[in-house]
Amino acid sequence: MSLTTSARRTATPARPTGSPTPTAAHGQRLDSPVLVAKDLSVTYKNGHTALSDFTLDVRPGEVVALLGHSGSGKSTLMKAVTGLAPATATQLSVDGTDIPGANAATLRAVRASTGYVFQHFNLVPQLSALTNVLTGGLHSAGPLSRAGLFSRAQREQALALLARVGLADKASARADSLSGGQQQRVAIARALMQGPSLVLADEPVASLDPRLAGSVLSLLRKIAHEDGIPVIVSLHVVDLARRYADRFVALDAGRITHAGPVASLTEDMVADIYGSPEDDDAAAESQPNAGQEATA
Repeated sequence: MSLTTSARRTATPARPTGSPTPTAAHGQRLDSPVLVAKDLSVTYKNGHTALSDFTLDVRPGEVVALLGHSGSGKSTLMKAVTGLAPATATQLSVDGTDIPGANAATLRAVRASTGYVFQHFNLVPQLSALTNVLTGGLHSAGPLSRAGLFSRAQREQALALLARVGLADKASARADSLSGGQQQRVAIARALMQGPSLVLADEPVASLDPRLAGSVLSLLRKIAHEDGIPVIVSLHVVDLARRYADRFVALDAGRITHAGPVASLTEDMVADIYGSPEDDDAAAESQPNAGQEATA
């Protein structure tokens, strides 16, 4: 496998025609990276190296898709960014804060300012959509949060975010009464409630059908481009990366194999990342009794 020449370059994100120029989150300059990872490696106590020599800068307004098989290092990268994996690096910083060696208070602050969107939504099912969004503001609710209360301003903000994701009429609905796509939109609103400088979306559409997947990724792309909040999203479907991301980074065994603008992602690269259909057929044929039905 070869690393493309664009692997260590950043690209100016393509924006939809007529969309406003993004305003950088947390006031950082538009040309300053929100995430800087240089020579990042993650090795666990059992000796397994899950990420090795990973280098990437992510700037305001970008959507960067992580591609690769399960176990290739995509989720490990997201854990390292928030200090949840044992990382070493020449540099690893989020919004100017260094992650390796940071104390507990600093890491809590980084996690509070990093929005996370999960594959399985991670909502509290018996709570309303509004209350789930409000939980994204717990870190700034102060003494009220200890009593399970939120200020009027926070409630208005949460309602505005629900309106932004198209769910203004579902504010009082229990989370478990919503469809999968609606629940993921609530989860996105909850992440925005944090006032994030960066959004990490770990397989956010793996549990959704293709139509809903497109609507969720379109929303994440719109947030990135309009608000200047960069989004790193791990995906398995290459066509979704091509449609909704600005750049891609492909990982295999914890190392970057290809990277660049999504327009440069060729079918040969895809075959290199995921294997070709012929490889799948050969693997199936090599199995004993391939194609035969199991008998009792």
